[in-house]
Amino acid sequence: MRNKTLFLLLPFLSLTAFSQEKENDSINNLSEVVITGQYNAQSVKKSVFQVKVISREDIDRQAGNNLADLLNQTLNINIIPNASTGKSGVQLFGLDAQYFKILVDNIPIINDEGLGNNTDLTQINLDDIQQIEIVEGSMGVEYGANAVSGIINIITKKNSKYKWEITPYIQEETIGSEYNLVDRGRHIQSLKVGHNFNEKWYANAVVTTNDFKGFLNDKKGPNHIENDGLRGYEWLPKEQLNVKSLISYNLMDHRFFYKFEFFKETTDRFGSFVELNENTQTGTNDPKSADAIFNSERFFHHLNFTGKFENIMNYDASFSYQQQKRNVEEFFYWIRRGEKTDVNKFEYESRDGFYSKANFSNFLDNKTVDFQVGYEVSEINGYSSSLAGTGMFQDNIERRLGSYDVYGSSEININDKISIRPGIRALFSSQFDTQTALSLSSRFLLKNDYELRAIVGTSPRLPNYEELYTYLVDVNHNVQGNPDLNPEQGVSAFLHLNKTSKLKEGIQLNNKFSAWYIDVKDRIELVIVNETPLEYKYRNIDIYRTIGTSFTTSLNYKNWIANAGVTFAGVSKVLDSGENYNDDFLYGFQVNANLSYKIEKINTVFSAFVKYSGPQYLFVNKRNEANESILVRGKQDGFTWLDATVKKSFFKNNFEVTVGARNIMDITTINTTAVEGGAHSGPATNILMGYGRSYFMKLLYKLNF
Repeated sequence: MRNKTLFLLLPFLSLTAFSQEKENDSINNLSEVVITGQYNAQSVKKSVFQVKVISREDIDRQAGNNLADLLNQTLNINIIPNASTGKSGVQLFGLDAQYFKILVDNIPIINDEGLGNNTDLTQINLDDIQQIEIVEGSMGVEYGANAVSGIINIITKKNSKYKWEITPYIQEETIGSEYNLVDRGRHIQSLKVGHNFNEKWYANAVVTTNDFKGFLNDKKGPNHIENDGLRGYEWLPKEQLNVKSLISYNLMDHRFFYKFEFFKETTDRFGSFVELNENTQTGTNDPKSADAIFNSERFFHHLNFTGKFENIMNYDASFSYQQQKRNVEEFFYWIRRGEKTDVNKFEYESRDGFYSKANFSNFLDNKTVDFQVGYEVSEINGYSSSLAGTGMFQDNIERRLGSYDVYGSSEININDKISIRPGIRALFSSQFDTQTALSLSSRFLLKNDYELRAIVGTSPRLPNYEELYTYLVDVNHNVQGNPDLNPEQGVSAFLHLNKTSKLKEGIQLNNKFSAWYIDVKDRIELVIVNETPLEYKYRNIDIYRTIGTSFTTSLNYKNWIANAGVTFAGVSKVLDSGENYNDDFLYGFQVNANLSYKIEKINTVFSAFVKYSGPQYLFVNKRNEANESILVRGKQDGFTWLDATVKKSFFKNNFEVTVGARNIMDITTINTTAVEGGAHSGPATNILMGYGRSYFMKLLYKLNF
């Protein structure tokens, strides 16, 4: 697979350009139309929710291949990479990925740790994406549990104006200063084919490979034979394969589509300890090390029916079966010989389940009052091996979690300027007592083109598998889950004030001020339940609060596009789980900006993206010289992330070349004293945030006819 695919794509790049018209904006540019949380697709201005749209054009300007590439420049979002696992987590408004959902076409994505939550952003490919919608504020009524801070909804492309669309591309990137065509750098190849069979039937398919060769930094790679702790990689290598297909059918006021995705990821882990196996008689050695290969596979099926019956109702129904499993192969690798022995293969962890969601609206065919009712059902089976990261021989964990929700809301247009939407959801579960989610959203159109939106809502967070079922007990550890945990209770309030101004000479200015408050009660923490012997257990005990404000502005003028924003937020944790706690708010800030300019004569777009994440603070427990636990304020240093791209189109926009640099400020690690030692390890002194300044080139060809 790997680089061989690159050469298979090259013939497409050499084809003579076909004469084409510019793509139809009504089909390919939906930047002003949003879907998430709406009764019907509608303009951003009419939505009672505050929705941020990342368009296909934005994605292309950044040359983003996965969601982690794209969101690291977004205000109020923090990407948290984990070099030891290869995964990338995310925070939204200071809350981690357990408190919001990532959806594809309104369907939560299954992953190693849940459904929609804790999704690894590097596993979300963007090659078939139309746009990304980020809703700020609780979406518990519309999308259920674990959605108190918001939703990220990925909208895929489902039509085309052309009979045939064939789009191959290749993308080559350095990993810091490390690159070659064999075992260094990042190598991406993709081929997308779409076809309109007739006015009713459309289908497409996408195949993408992403081969990340890992980041050595000061490490010496897998063939290093010295026992000095330098074997392996700083950032683990991994290879991904994405295969996607879609078929859709349109008939008058009704539409059907079926979407399939297969995802496979292989991550290599190399032991840093090298057993030399020295032979004193011959003066030689035969070094070996304990290595592992992790294979993740995801199968995604989504069947959707959408439409309306004249003067009766609108409907939108989805049915999905998903599975993600992770297998591991452990072995001793004899470095000189290149051989594997003592191979042990087993299923590491898996999730599979059925999901269905449907809503019905427009019963009254009335522009003043509308209401929506719906259901959401999921049956998720989870499995985790007793060897999953513990090395302990305990019983495997196999559990089922079922969720059965019903919800309803009403959208009331009091007049042309005031709209409100109250809503309620009842959440029934196979594991927990019945929960409720409430919301009240409103939109006010004020004088001088001001728009005011207020969103207040609740959403519980259900305990995950680790918190419920972990069992890690041996002579050195005692960490146990708690099947009696209660769901956390989250409430959030958001206020957004928007102003759009059209100035002289075609200048358009968009400003937005936002303020928010999020409160999470019964927060689940790992607490000490016994000092001697030391025992840990998950319990409902803590409170988490965050408050903040942000201001963003965007300007469009002729060939210029400029955006800038600043956010200032505070976090308070009432850590009763610790011996000491301080519930003061600790504040931090972020600033971001991006600028694009298009030179029409040479059909070239220059873009720059910058984001500064200021220092973050956290109260942590430390030990003083007398070995007493004391509370101190820890600090994580701030850092700046700067990217730049140049995109040039040739042959009537059929051939595109994008070159650029990521992480121009050359960030690798940042210092921190804001992490306290847990059950397994002591406090960290730095966090790996990036792999240094990298450069890339993307070559894309559009064969449309």
